[in-house]
Amino acid sequence: MNSENEVSRRTFVATGVGTAIGVAASTHAQAQGANDRIRLGFIGVGNRGRQVMNAFFRHKDCVITAICDVYKTHNTMTLELLAKNGMTDVAVYDDHRKLLEDNNVDAVVIATPDHWHAIQTIDACNAGKDVYVEKPVSATIHEGRQMVKTARRTKRIVQVGTHRRSSVVYKRLAEHVQKGVIGDVTVSRAYHLSNMAPKGIGKLQPSDPPADLDWDMWLGPRAMRPYQGNICPYKFRWWKDFSSQIANNGIHYLDAIRWVTGEEYPTSIVALGGNFAVDDDRTIPDTLEATFQFASGRILTFGHYEATGQAMMRKGEVEIRGTKGMASVSGTNFEIFPEKGGQFQDPTPRMEGMKDTGDGSNGDLTASHARNFLDCIKTRETPRADIEVGHRSTSLSNLANISLYFGERLEWDGENEVITNHKKANELLHYEYRKPWKLG
Repeated sequence: MNSENEVSRRTFVATGVGTAIGVAASTHAQAQGANDRIRLGFIGVGNRGRQVMNAFFRHKDCVITAICDVYKTHNTMTLELLAKNGMTDVAVYDDHRKLLEDNNVDAVVIATPDHWHAIQTIDACNAGKDVYVEKPVSATIHEGRQMVKTARRTKRIVQVGTHRRSSVVYKRLAEHVQKGVIGDVTVSRAYHLSNMAPKGIGKLQPSDPPADLDWDMWLGPRAMRPYQGNICPYKFRWWKDFSSQIANNGIHYLDAIRWVTGEEYPTSIVALGGNFAVDDDRTIPDTLEATFQFASGRILTFGHYEATGQAMMRKGEVEIRGTKGMASVSGTNFEIFPEKGGQFQDPTPRMEGMKDTGDGSNGDLTASHARNFLDCIKTRETPRADIEVGHRSTSLSNLANISLYFGERLEWDGENEVITNHKKANELLHYEYRKPWKLG
């Protein structure tokens, strides 16, 4: 499959997303019967897009009818993957707006770079499509809130790809912690560790983009800049205009800790870091530590260390520390280690140790998360990682990056979503899009 004609299974006339089409798509999606196969369109079919696609393959009540990517190589690779899974009648697009006009699509999965998530989710909701959007929800807090508002106004199901929300182990731990089993929780922590010293993502000069990549479309709302091979297709995660590691990896753990402890949003944030050991083109730190404090007084710490890879914790990926015990948890198991009295206290263990190795029902968490999304399309129930949940968790990473930029502690009013002690910092709650892009 080398030519445009060869990879396009069907030809569609695209005239722009209009109100009439959006209403028609909405009516069609609502009419979708509970026993019908849900027809999915995938927007962004690079590395993560195809991973999520494999998770949806596990469920026989859905079929992929359309794909979209600005990099034709990704479309070609994806058509081959789909064919192996018995799906050959698939429309191919290079503009998400054209895919959203397709009446043969009931819902979309968005796995594009972070700076596209808000625009595409809002466009999809307005076109009457339900949405599964990869984490982080947005590049800015303003984008995230507009996504929530649009989902509510259009009554669309929007599931965020923080798939630990589909972990039965995390669910059980949340129940234990919120019942006080490990005592009063004071500190939680998690880390992203990878020793990328000394060369990291490397150093490259600007160059012409690949012939089959629409670089202007890839940039979308972000400012025009020359193509560089260590930005696209994957390494954008080390460039602050497109992502960050606290947003890319940290969001999973920030979200899980919020869930387990029952916290909604922080009241104070401080992030410190810099480039100390990795000599590459990145515009995010190789070392960062962010601390969040909540109205309860609890502290959450996340460390993004890319110049050291040794384990920071006893076990697991998230640590929740209480006065009676400390919980170490991953997506498939957790263990609670008893606390003993320290200085001036009774040294007797304060609880029995506890292990939960899972019951086999977890399986592939992304597949479980996809199952929940498909079920909610049919029932119209709120998904496990609803857009409000995803927005609140993504906001932590957004706020940490703003604190890092100014080098100052920020006080956060989570009800009104405004920084109260630093007027200028509020300017980074959003940015001016490059024309013609806008939200909605």
